[in-house]
Amino acid sequence: MDVASLVSGEWYLDSPALRALRDECGTAMDAFNALGAADHAGRAAVLRSVFAEFGDDAEIVPRLRCSYGFNIRVGRGAFVNADAFLMDDGPITLGDHVRIGPSAVLATALHPIDDHRLRREGWERTAPIIIGDNCWLGSNVTVGAGVTIGRNTVVGAGSVVVRDLPDHVVAVGSPAVPIRDLPTE
Repeated sequence: MDVASLVSGEWYLDSPALRALRDECGTAMDAFNALGAADHAGRAAVLRSVFAEFGDDAEIVPRLRCSYGFNIRVGRGAFVNADAFLMDDGPITLGDHVRIGPSAVLATALHPIDDHRLRREGWERTAPIIIGDNCWLGSNVTVGAGVTIGRNTVVGAGSVVVRDLPDHVVAVGSPAVPIRDLPTE
């Protein structure tokens, strides 16, 4: 199985090659998480070596876990707080100046729902997650596969986002729904 198949959105099975890529990323995350609290440059260097993009003045606070790393793009000035899990089986894009609270989960993997036989066999596919510029996700927010959150949107703590959210709203709940509009600029 090649990486293109992993992110194509087509159904696939795990493989030794994918496990090896996850192990490689896990080793990099172990190094990232072991760095001292004040070693911001060291952490940024690790992430630049693993992620597809890690913008200037971006910061991610340990502990961080991700699946592969190479499917993650982090924009300028973005901030991800402690204990995030970025399940980047498919692409994850964080826009410029995105703020993400502690213990967030962004998960791009999907498994068969109606066919329990395929689920038992381990089939999965992915759908990308896109978080627009200047969004803020509160602590313990979960974002599901295939979700796009629009620019300048705020998602309340503990919310579960399973559908796209528009620009300039506050959304809360499980599932998260917009409860009010925000100024457009």
